[in-house]
Amino acid sequence: MSAFFAKALEAAHDAAAAQHYPQGALYVVATPIGNLADISLRALHVLQLVDCVACEDTRHTQTLLRAYGLDKTGAQLLAVHQHNEAEAAQQVIERLRQGQRVAYVSDAGTPAVSDPGARLVAAVRAVGLPISPLPGASSITAAISASGAVARGDDDGGFVFAGFLPPKALMRQTAVQQLQAERRAVVLLEAPHRIEALALALAVLGERQVTVAREITKQFEEIATVAASAFPAWLSAQPNRLRGEFVVVLHPVEVVADTAHSERVLTLLLAELPLKTAVKLAADITGEPRNGLYTRALALKPGKTPHVDEDDETSD
Repeated sequence: MSAFFAKALEAAHDAAAAQHYPQGALYVVATPIGNLADISLRALHVLQLVDCVACEDTRHTQTLLRAYGLDKTGAQLLAVHQHNEAEAAQQVIERLRQGQRVAYVSDAGTPAVSDPGARLVAAVRAVGLPISPLPGASSITAAISASGAVARGDDDGGFVFAGFLPPKALMRQTAVQQLQAERRAVVLLEAPHRIEALALALAVLGERQVTVAREITKQFEEIATVAASAFPAWLSAQPNRLRGEFVVVLHPVEVVADTAHSERVLTLLLAELPLKTAVKLAADITGEPRNGLYTRALALKPGKTPHVDEDDETSD
């Protein structure tokens, strides 16, 4: 065990031991995506507490556990990966039925999102056994948080997680064409041996911004935002940029408002419809954010006060 984590184990016990951890439950545990210090105190406590750790790679997980001073025997580690997940899930279910606590960890990050674990969780849920998530490190949310791509404050906020695009060129090209119509931010994952192909595929999106996050939380972490057309050149500018795991955030489509057109549409709709309905239809027709249209509708429709109650969908 690294001496750095001796006190962390003590803190984990002090912070989390008093909580309730039922037997016969599956604990889905997020682990660091690079920096060992990103483990949570509750994760340390639960990994020490459980009877079995189901994991994507037993050797990798054993190394991780030993770094924290959490030594499990070979019998306490169960391989559950993409090639055996359906079958191995039955072994986990049997252990849970015996009253064991079982944790599931992927090689890095939050399981069952892009890594294995979803089939296991679905199988456990299907037989009515309890599942408890322990949140923590995630390359997806880490990249989003550093991109600024969802800070638009309108109805097209949020993001879409697309994961890995198809490896074959034609299918990848088709997938990129479909992404062109997606107005929200899109999160993509890619391995180092295919990142150049992804960059070339995205270059057709021109000036649309992409945030490239490489080796998140690790020593050589690099995060940059460039135009999609400049993505291949950015990669080739330094040899090291082809190394590591990548998260690529495709920023939302910039909507250029035609104020005169939207004003006319809104005015015509307000003459015939209630304010909320008129705003919703105007947003659908013009593509403009609903909140902005709502503010303008209040100015156009006499007698309305700028109050939005809890049921008003424009307040989201």
